[in-house]
Amino acid sequence: MKVAVIGAGVIGVTTAYELAAQGHQVRVFECNGATAEECSFANTGITSSGYTAPWAKPGLVKHVLSHLWQRDTPLRISSPSMADWRWVWQMRRACDSTTFARNRANMLRLAEYSHHRMRTLTDTLNLEHERSQGFMVLLRTERESKLMQASLQLLRDAGLGFKSLNAEEARRIEPALNPETKLTRAIYFPDDEVGNCRQFTLLLKSEAESLGAKFHFNTRVLPLSASQPKTIRTTEQDVGEAFDAVVVCAGLASAQLLRPLGLRLPLAAVHGYTISAAVREPLDAPRSGVIDEQFKVAISRLGQRVRVSGGSEIGGNAKRHDAASINTLYRVLDNWFPGAARTQDNVQVWKGSRPMLPDGPPIIGASGVSGVWLNLGHGASGWALACGSARVLADSIDGKKTDIDLQGLGLERLHLQ
Repeated sequence: MKVAVIGAGVIGVTTAYELAAQGHQVRVFECNGATAEECSFANTGITSSGYTAPWAKPGLVKHVLSHLWQRDTPLRISSPSMADWRWVWQMRRACDSTTFARNRANMLRLAEYSHHRMRTLTDTLNLEHERSQGFMVLLRTERESKLMQASLQLLRDAGLGFKSLNAEEARRIEPALNPETKLTRAIYFPDDEVGNCRQFTLLLKSEAESLGAKFHFNTRVLPLSASQPKTIRTTEQDVGEAFDAVVVCAGLASAQLLRPLGLRLPLAAVHGYTISAAVREPLDAPRSGVIDEQFKVAISRLGQRVRVSGGSEIGGNAKRHDAASINTLYRVLDNWFPGAARTQDNVQVWKGSRPMLPDGPPIIGASGVSGVWLNLGHGASGWALACGSARVLADSIDGKKTDIDLQGLGLERLHLQ
């Protein structure tokens, strides 16, 4: 089949590769000038099955309100629009324990499969990108430890391997952790990884091209037409090019692309920040990746750099940086790994707009319009879910039985059709 893929972030590129590997003629359309220029550019790098979970969970609203005006709040609401408030309300409705458990299980199933697929691609294609093994959740207080128990039980039920560590055990795995910072317990996922998402995406793009996929950059696609939904047009005067199938992987722009087809996707931009700096002293830097559960700040090692991620923000825009959010990243880094990075010069500060659905899981599969397929809404978990999402979507387009159950990952759960 002749297939158009809209979007060349990690989701679009993995999708293009899987389709090309199955023998399809693939064309990828990207509005930016290169691959992985937006959410895939400088994300945290952590691919953790165990920590992949919906934001919408019991106690979230209380947690957010209790931190909202604190200096180091994990979530800020900045100049929200009415659409942002509607999205927050929808997220609140998905915070009950039953919905959370269902969505958590669906995301965990996809994350485990995706991690396996990413390792397979990395090893069989010899994709040499920055990687390190293991991921740890740092719990400062007993209260945080108690709040984690429900999620940990879900992981046990799913057979996922993790270890509950005391402070001394955690510091043996990450010896650079500051001994003066209070650490009650840590949850360690030895099979999880830290990896450079952008490097991986660029390498996989080359592999897709070797299979015949063609990439068109600086090419903005117009919203799909209800009368010709499988025709790609790039200008108003363009008569368009017809395809056998179209896959929408365009992040936030997906909602506008699909609107003429009668689909009203509740996608919102949940912005996130990262800072990346060169390692100052390797013995003072993390060996792999950790996350501070209280402040929701992740610290990861990417080759000779340290990357710190966090500061989620609803509303605002990707170009305006919030100084308080960025300062929180510096403070948490100094709290756990003082002196680890050269934060006085050549620091890369990045803000990305993560396209998130209110209940958490992405949408993967048919759109309800013949020939139009969806792979979108991965939010902060795009890197962790990309490879699995791409493979099951390619199998679905091919009419093959997918390796995992896609229950709860389709459009039908949002009742949009």
